[in-house]
Amino acid sequence: MLPERVSHFSRFIRDYEFIRSAEGRGSVDAEYYLALPYRDLSGSNSQQWIIRARTFRYIERHILPGLKPGNKKRLRILDLGAGNGWMSYRLALGGHAPVAVDLLTNDRDGLGAAIHYQKQLTTLFPRVQAELDVLPLMDDAFDLVIFNASFHYSEDYEKTIAEALRCTSAGGTILIADTPWYSNEASGQQMVIERRRSFTQRYGIASDSLNSLEFLTDQRLQGLEARFEFRWQVHQPSYGFRWSMRPLVAKMQARREPSQFRIYSARVQK
Repeated sequence: MLPERVSHFSRFIRDYEFIRSAEGRGSVDAEYYLALPYRDLSGSNSQQWIIRARTFRYIERHILPGLKPGNKKRLRILDLGAGNGWMSYRLALGGHAPVAVDLLTNDRDGLGAAIHYQKQLTTLFPRVQAELDVLPLMDDAFDLVIFNASFHYSEDYEKTIAEALRCTSAGGTILIADTPWYSNEASGQQMVIERRRSFTQRYGIASDSLNSLEFLTDQRLQGLEARFEFRWQVHQPSYGFRWSMRPLVAKMQARREPSQFRIYSARVQK
């Protein structure tokens, strides 16, 4: 990362690491990492890992098999927002060639934690500290670029997608997973206000040092389609009955609509 960009992200990284630590992220036990996303051995964030597991299982079963450029069995995959590297680890176990990218490099919740996967992998996947909008990677290098619960941290969706497209080969795919979606802008903005208020009350910081866009709407997705002349395919994994009932329950209780998670994929034409 360029020195000025390190400065730009320094407060965000400091606040983010503080909050993640307070939430009980990470472990000193390698087994914690090897069990992700299917089991949270710490018990601290089990509900979130249930979502991550179901998203990944859907990608593994329903999306990856259809992404075989030239009948490739081994996909080159860019894991953006890799965190501790759990998705890259699972992709490597599946015979693919992932590269993990994140801002965080610490050894509990950042790229440093990926060292635990060496127990199961012949060669540890490459790990790169970088921002979404400036990737130190070659053009056309990947068959699949996955925003791994990370796209909503972007400060400029068009710039972020443009950089992902640069790194994706012709016929490759860009995929957005586990970024919150709302039916309208007002609901998303209300979520942002509530989250910052909650963080301030719980941790003493609002975690708002970046102008992250935080969420998706159909209008925002359609704007990206128009700008880049591709079409999103929408995938809707099942997150269980209780999850599916959340919008109805919120409406009955006159509360803001809850976020929904979908997977968005777009085929790259060059």
